[in-house]
Amino acid sequence: MTLSPRRPRLRRPAPLIGSLALATGVGLAVAPARAATPTADTPTAAAATIVVAKDGSGTYTTVQAAVDAVPANNPSAVTISIKPGTYRETVKIPANKPHIRLVGTTSSKNDVTIVYNNASGTPKPGGGTYGTSGSATVAVEADDFQARNLQFVNDFNEGNTSITDKQAVALRTAGDRIVLDNIGALGDQDTLLLDSASKDKAGRVYVNNAWIQGNVDFVFGRASAVINKSAIRLVKRYDGSSGGYVAAPSTAAGKKGFLFMNSNITGDVSSRSFYLGRPWHAGGDASLDPQAIVRNTDLSAAIKTTPWTDMSGFSWKDDRFAEYKNTGAGSGAASTDRPQLTDAQAADYEIADWLGGWQPSS
Repeated sequence: MTLSPRRPRLRRPAPLIGSLALATGVGLAVAPARAATPTADTPTAAAATIVVAKDGSGTYTTVQAAVDAVPANNPSAVTISIKPGTYRETVKIPANKPHIRLVGTTSSKNDVTIVYNNASGTPKPGGGTYGTSGSATVAVEADDFQARNLQFVNDFNEGNTSITDKQAVALRTAGDRIVLDNIGALGDQDTLLLDSASKDKAGRVYVNNAWIQGNVDFVFGRASAVINKSAIRLVKRYDGSSGGYVAAPSTAAGKKGFLFMNSNITGDVSSRSFYLGRPWHAGGDASLDPQAIVRNTDLSAAIKTTPWTDMSGFSWKDDRFAEYKNTGAGSGAASTDRPQLTDAQAADYEIADWLGGWQPSS
């Protein structure tokens, strides 16, 4: 994926909805994650809540220190409660630390910011570069992760001419059963990487009431993800020009890709300058079957009248891209360039269908 540079503007999102249960209609259970039965090989669970505060009033002053304090294979939920502030650090939650919740202590996603500025081409201290996935400000490789009431930011300056590979991820998830509620994900290219541990593994993600900002392929990956009741914000490039792509799914064949619903897509960009998406056949893998569905969403005039396009020699028409009952100046009637689901088809494109029997809990 190529990009033209731009520094993200950290815009303040307007509140959308506050309740995860009200947002879904999939019968959310309000219950903690189910704990495994401890064995001789299972460490004692960490404290149920760990407090992070920049001013020293918590247990730790960095988010990563709190994550490090959670024992491997922790059997039950641990909430890392983060007090307001800007935390300039990278955070990694490894695969052997499930059930972690990152939660800001206020109801505003703007009050807690985790931010860093690595890009794909940023040199690593030990040699080489980070690569796209390694550029993430926050990387979540564990299952049953939740984040609420905070924002993830990558503020890499795309005007930096010394770095050519400028993809810069704010949040990467690679686990299964991920909940992102009332969060922000801000960047330019490749802002939000929703992935899975491997092509054959599930990577179910539920995103609700989010503010997601970028310009090139800024929601991408192979996860089966629902993006519900969210604000998708298009931003210009570093040089003031408009143009880009919202989604770049790399869905495996037989799996579900990205389902955008009940949201709005807009931004201070030129009319008819953005595509809704394009198929990312990662590594040139022709066996992939990328999927993106945009339904019941308000589209501004920034969206092109032909909203899907090809990528790296792969035609979007050979993959799975469609709309259903979108509104706004950027919406349009069904055509060969603008597939629309029928009512009967749309009945199988609901949240419960996408999450495959998993009901997100709060």
